[in-house]
Amino acid sequence: MENQNYIIREITPLSDRDCFYVADRRKTEFTYPIHCHAEYELNFTEHASGVRRMVGDSSEVIGDYDLVLITGRELEHVWEQHECTSREIREITVQFSSDLFFKGFINKNQFDSIRRMLERAQCGLCFPMQAIMKVYNWLDNLASEEQGFYAVMNFLRILYELSLYDDARVLSSSSFAKIETFSDSRRVQKVQKYIAEHYQEEIRLTTLADIVGMTPVSFSRFFRLRTGKTLSDYIIDIRLGFATRLLVDSTRTIAEICYDCGFNNLSNFNRMFKRKKGSAPKEFRENYRKKKKIVI
Repeated sequence: MENQNYIIREITPLSDRDCFYVADRRKTEFTYPIHCHAEYELNFTEHASGVRRMVGDSSEVIGDYDLVLITGRELEHVWEQHECTSREIREITVQFSSDLFFKGFINKNQFDSIRRMLERAQCGLCFPMQAIMKVYNWLDNLASEEQGFYAVMNFLRILYELSLYDDARVLSSSSFAKIETFSDSRRVQKVQKYIAEHYQEEIRLTTLADIVGMTPVSFSRFFRLRTGKTLSDYIIDIRLGFATRLLVDSTRTIAEICYDCGFNNLSNFNRMFKRKKGSAPKEFRENYRKKKKIVI
């Protein structure tokens, strides 16, 4: 039996006639439940050390400053109070529509870096402190100024400056976010496609190397260079992404999910899951469901 309709789909205040919507909140706690929405979202928090941020299957305790971009329509996210004791939290949320960049405008050369950033942010994107400091004053001004022409230019400048930080970190696994993410390399694309289609089966290094016409040793080195991950880590992350999605969306047992996602040892699955996700599968499922709210 599959669980459905228990994630809030937020109806945002963004109107069809506005380029974006900004909310600047001063608060003492986070109370909004886990949710998703069609609009893109840039979310900044200040003085919120100890808050737990969940984006897809990523769960992290944040520091004093946090800036995240989310462009995945179905990507669940929430900021929860956790261990935060601050009474001076500030949260600036900017929501904007995917059609802000109308009719192929986003495909122009001058917007290349923004387009790539928006694509990566389908899994959630967390920016380094250097990027936060770069756009801090512009975000502050955006929250206080009228939404006229210059406010739109200011917002585009924020997006552009953020897009220049290649060290922005992807949060959720693509398999959890239901996003197909492929390398610029055609050879790596072939391998990624094969893994996505056969993750439930045993995947051999020699098979993948043959797909791209390379020796296993050369292919392993090539794959890591192109993706930043070892082949085994990449396969594990894909399988764990599918596993976390099943933990959230289904009532299947943990053992069933383990074997359905290509793992052949339950103890190994539990150990690997805890190492990568910070909690055991059972704890992850229970923690996630506590934050869900039934929508009828």
